[in-house]
Amino acid sequence: MTGQRHDTSRTSGGDEDLLENVFVARQPIFDRNMKVWGYELLYRHGAEAGQAMFVDGDHATSKVIADGVTLGRTGLEPHEKTLVNFPMNLILDGFGFALPPESCVIEILETVEPTPEVLEALRRLKRAGYTLALDDFVGQPQHAPFLELADIIKVDVLALPEAQLPGLAARLGGGRRMLLAEKVEDARTHQKTLELGFSFFQGYFFRKPEIVRGRKLSSSEMSKVKLLKELADEDFDPGVVSKIIEGDISLSYRLLRYINSAAFGRRESIESIRQAIMILGQRNLAKWLQAVLMSDLNPTAKGKELVFLSVRRAKFLELVGRMLADPPARPDALFVLGLFSLLDALLGQPMDELLKDLPLPPALADALRGGDNQARELLTLAKDLESADWQAARQVLDGLHMPGPTASALHADALRFAGDLVRDIRHDPPSARKA
Repeated sequence: MTGQRHDTSRTSGGDEDLLENVFVARQPIFDRNMKVWGYELLYRHGAEAGQAMFVDGDHATSKVIADGVTLGRTGLEPHEKTLVNFPMNLILDGFGFALPPESCVIEILETVEPTPEVLEALRRLKRAGYTLALDDFVGQPQHAPFLELADIIKVDVLALPEAQLPGLAARLGGGRRMLLAEKVEDARTHQKTLELGFSFFQGYFFRKPEIVRGRKLSSSEMSKVKLLKELADEDFDPGVVSKIIEGDISLSYRLLRYINSAAFGRRESIESIRQAIMILGQRNLAKWLQAVLMSDLNPTAKGKELVFLSVRRAKFLELVGRMLADPPARPDALFVLGLFSLLDALLGQPMDELLKDLPLPPALADALRGGDNQARELLTLAKDLESADWQAARQVLDGLHMPGPTASALHADALRFAGDLVRDIRHDPPSARKA
């Protein structure tokens, strides 16, 4: 695998560096209307190399959880919940009280034993207004004492025989408790759990393409895909982006909203499109426009989450590409690789069809098709990190000779970039919303 440049580590000091030593994966949780209700946060500390880099959930420290929640909520709306895994020691230590009850849900890990001390600690949290979720429940008798306290029961639908699921759902459902189906990996399982009365759904079913045979892209979708193709071309004139944005009131409004967001920390507001373009630079402006176009291709809650994942992958791959002595493609091209990696799920079209006219280097197109090359290995690393497959990620990082702190810093930067960008690109001008 390609080697790493020298001097890639960051000096420590300050809260920012603490956050950069945490790997954070967040899995969306959808409600019955396929709107994002919240996210489960999965986190590992990246301060140590090798095996110690990825500690298991039972050994997560309060610092890792606190840093993970801070980073994991980047770009989230205030009403969107975060489910935080709690091992037994932190429940007993009362660490839950350090998190805001209006946004954080305490998730009781399946390894926690319902001792009298644990049950009393959970009762104190409930009296303080916290929501409790019981993780990975499949009917274990030893976890029955938790059922009286839990507001949300997470049912592991992969671990339970399909024939037993209706009975368990009927027994647990009703009353104040809500059921969450986790590890929902395909549309069929989502539909089945929906029919059984589950309230929430977690898993990677949403990012798998639902191909509709015979479906053709609309003229509006075609024009956006065409512009995406032009922006992805290495010979594309970035100066054209300015003209596109200046001629579109919705794009102009969203660009000004983005450039004036807290992410840039500017004291004075930017009111001119030309000034915004000068601050961002033409290349960064092209990336912003690509993300906006992706968002407009699928203006649903599912689409927003797919765009967030795409942008996060894109930025992560770009940053990794800048760290490698011999990357498989230019960093800007690696950004496009990540951005297009979920285009099939976003549009409900086969990737092979979408790639026919995309002006991508052969190695990147092959990576998007699932080919075995260095670009694909980097894309796999991004997927492993977002899926919290820490062991697989470590193997790729070992091949890159990239230390854990460096990778976690890049991953944190990519999350911040995607969170800030996707949060602001959805907003149209007030007059457009009224129309």
